[in-house]
Amino acid sequence: MKRLRLFILIFCVSLSVPLAYFVLRTYRGLEQEEVAELRYFAETLFDEMEEELGSLILKEESRAIDEYRHNYIPSGQISGAEGISTSPLSRPPRKTYILGYLQNNPDGSFHTPLVESEERVPQDQIPLVAQLKDVNELFNTKRTLVPESVEAEPTELPVEVEKEEAQGFAGKYLDLSRSKKQKVYLGQEEKRVEEITADKAYRLAQRGDQKVLAEGAQEAWPRADEDMALDAIDRRSRDFNEEKGFFAGEVRQAAPSSVLQSAPPPADAERLQVEIDPMQSVFISDSQVFIFRRIVINNEVYRQGFVLVVKEFLRHLAGEYFVNQPMAGFANLRLKVMDQGRELTAVQAGVVAGDPRFSLDRAFPRPFSFLRAVLTCEEIPRSAGRRTLNIMMVVLAAIILMGLFAIYQSARAVVDLSERRSGFVSSVTHEVKTPLTNIRMYIEMLEQGIARDPEREQEYFRIVGSESARLSRLINNVLEFSKLEKKQRHVDLQEGTFEEVIREVNDVMREKLRQEGFTLKVEWEEIRLFKYDREIMIQVLINLIENSMKFGKASSVREITLRVWPEDDSTKISVSDTGPGIPRHALNKVFDDFYRVDSSLTRTTRGTGIGLALVKRFIHAMRGSVTASNNDGPGCTITISLPS
Repeated sequence: MKRLRLFILIFCVSLSVPLAYFVLRTYRGLEQEEVAELRYFAETLFDEMEEELGSLILKEESRAIDEYRHNYIPSGQISGAEGISTSPLSRPPRKTYILGYLQNNPDGSFHTPLVESEERVPQDQIPLVAQLKDVNELFNTKRTLVPESVEAEPTELPVEVEKEEAQGFAGKYLDLSRSKKQKVYLGQEEKRVEEITADKAYRLAQRGDQKVLAEGAQEAWPRADEDMALDAIDRRSRDFNEEKGFFAGEVRQAAPSSVLQSAPPPADAERLQVEIDPMQSVFISDSQVFIFRRIVINNEVYRQGFVLVVKEFLRHLAGEYFVNQPMAGFANLRLKVMDQGRELTAVQAGVVAGDPRFSLDRAFPRPFSFLRAVLTCEEIPRSAGRRTLNIMMVVLAAIILMGLFAIYQSARAVVDLSERRSGFVSSVTHEVKTPLTNIRMYIEMLEQGIARDPEREQEYFRIVGSESARLSRLINNVLEFSKLEKKQRHVDLQEGTFEEVIREVNDVMREKLRQEGFTLKVEWEEIRLFKYDREIMIQVLINLIENSMKFGKASSVREITLRVWPEDDSTKISVSDTGPGIPRHALNKVFDDFYRVDSSLTRTTRGTGIGLALVKRFIHAMRGSVTASNNDGPGCTITISLPS
């Protein structure tokens, strides 16, 4: 058994090492899958935000250049008074994160589509117009300090957590070098050139610093001859142009952009080319950003855009795309505004991660390069495959352990049975040798005439007969056990009341009981007929009585009780003695083949270990059951139950 236990231990270790490696690699793969899934959905979240930013920029870039005036000419409309409409920007913005729209003119002045004239501002618009005017003044200051480059430059992104592992996982399926690259700009990336009517250029250029041109224009534009109007402007404005640099020698093309509201160009004036730059952004303050486009008409630069309220914009993005998502239950989103590496303001949503295992950082394209989104997570959601793996590992471990335990128990049972068989052979040899020796000795004594009187001769004959019967029962038990083991023993069930069995047992055992000093008490209750094999039951009861006599010789009270009574649908038969009883741990083992209780009493008492085993096999053959239990007092009771 020690060698078997050693082999099982080596087998367990040999199996555990590759299995543990397999489990660890599987868990690692699942962990990479979980990170990849979280990364995918985080990227999707950022892509949705970027899509809204792009939609916002595309919408602003698609606006007509004269929409930033209170009145404008919609696309496709005829120029002139009949085609003028109110600008869609003439009403306060519905979105709380947009303060308002304005146009910064080349001379630093401004106007907003909210009002037609600064002299006629509605009472409810005064605070908003004042705020936009302050923004324009701050913007002029920024232009002076930073002449051309006002765009917030993106800073270097931090290294993402577990980036290499995630790329290695995704790299099995995609060539990441060819995958979608992050945009540099939202909307147009290069400046574009459009053609506009002279009327639109006139409305864009309406401002109060061109009174010098107004007088000549009032006379020139109403005339039907377009060349005469252009010549009039050319004569009256050449010196002014050289000083201001407004027309730069191209009076014929620039004339429409230099006239006032009082002198609009004729409807058939020639079309002008306008350069429109991509949208840019500049910080007005820590809480406001001006997002604008540059409009260039003949070297005159206008800036049109809207003022973004940073805090409200961040709250809008977090509330629209993250707060109501399941991801908010285990992840944290931090939206922040950066300026030259300095964090100006931030908004957080979700669960704060103290020690994040996952982090994804996104800097958005221009003109929102000042905006940074960071998603962190401390507990990454478990993959469904992890639960399946755990269950399968538990099941597999249980099966392996049960298999090893079954193998160990089977081997232990085989070894134990082998040892008991060896003990049985030794016991049978001893049991057969003892009566044969006694028989031979008494026969020799009779042959030599040692028994000098008839009474002693009868005593010797009685002993020889008793030992012969004992030897016969021993051989008969071994033969019966062998037949039952090979399933060759036929059971003849006949109905009866069991009285003839008790009489036969009493007749057979009476003399031996008397010699050993035992008394047999029979307790009988009225029973109904039931089926049993008469010869088997006689042999069973004799075995039980002999067993009680064998182990009860040392008792002060030598009494054996045989009891028969009905119970429910069965008949109960019990044999009780006043001997030492059976140890508790051996109560269920005494009926095993060749089993003998290891005690000082059994070591000094002869036996083969097949008596109770034979009883159990006989009773089971008759579809009954047998149990052993200790009495409240001395001794034990063997109870047989046979179906009625």
